[in-house]
Amino acid sequence: MSKEKKSVSKKFIKIGKKLTDSMLPALRTQILAALNKGEKEVAFDFNGLETIDSKGLGLLIAAYNSSKNYGGKIRIKNASEKIVKFMGTTRLDKYFEIDSPG
Repeated sequence: MSKEKKSVSKKFIKIGKKLTDSMLPALRTQILAALNKGEKEVAFDFNGLETIDSKGLGLLIAAYNSSKNYGGKIRIKNASEKIVKFMGTTRLDKYFEIDSPG
């Protein structure tokens, strides 16, 4: 008897240089659309990310809460050492799976 692995449906979102107030409406729409489609993992690509403001952090937390309500999770990919350290200092690393390129 073999066990079949279920494929987890994922959404990959490239962030760019900034995760700030001006980016939030479009990102929020993408996140909610993915969760409503049944995506179980939303991955943010932080490659090249230089700036996160307080509203950007708020979006990450809201995305975590929404994904949890849908039975999913949030993953952060390609985070720089500076971002990984920041996420640890703010204890946000407890809520997200964070992958760094190195």
